[in-house]
Amino acid sequence: MNRRIEPQPGQESVWDYPRPPRLEETPKPIQIIFNGITIADTRRGQRVLETSHPPVYYLPPEDIKMEYLIKSAQGSFCEWKGRAIYYTVVVGDKQATNAAWAYPTPTPTFAPIKDYLAFYAHLMDACYVDGEQVQPQPGNFYGGWVTKDIVGPFKGGAGTWGW
Repeated sequence: MNRRIEPQPGQESVWDYPRPPRLEETPKPIQIIFNGITIADTRRGQRVLETSHPPVYYLPPEDIKMEYLIKSAQGSFCEWKGRAIYYTVVVGDKQATNAAWAYPTPTPTFAPIKDYLAFYAHLMDACYVDGEQVQPQPGNFYGGWVTKDIVGPFKGGAGTWGW
């Protein structure tokens, strides 16, 4: 493992996040843009914080233009949150396969994110938290969003699977 980066004032280290992960509300504005359309815009997000991972933001479906999402056959299982379903995002002639996921029947700890959706930033044109464009978590497996107030190193890149 790389050395923990010491957070500066106003920053969080992902190495201070718990395992099992914690869920917390965030009042920060969150927007997601795909093919020129703002498909999500909320101040009612939830974020999942887990050791070595940048936050994963879950958004209420009422604040997402669900007409652009098509449920796919993809599924996965998280030991903490339960079984996930996936969505493909389609706007005009552009699509991102399995770009969003949700937990329709989450474990009791994660009940507040029932049916909320998270999006892979690397598959969207842009994702914003509090006006800042996020950087995707390294690798294509995890869905964390990196902002200037989050420091790592982050799990997901080459050589980090054993962390």
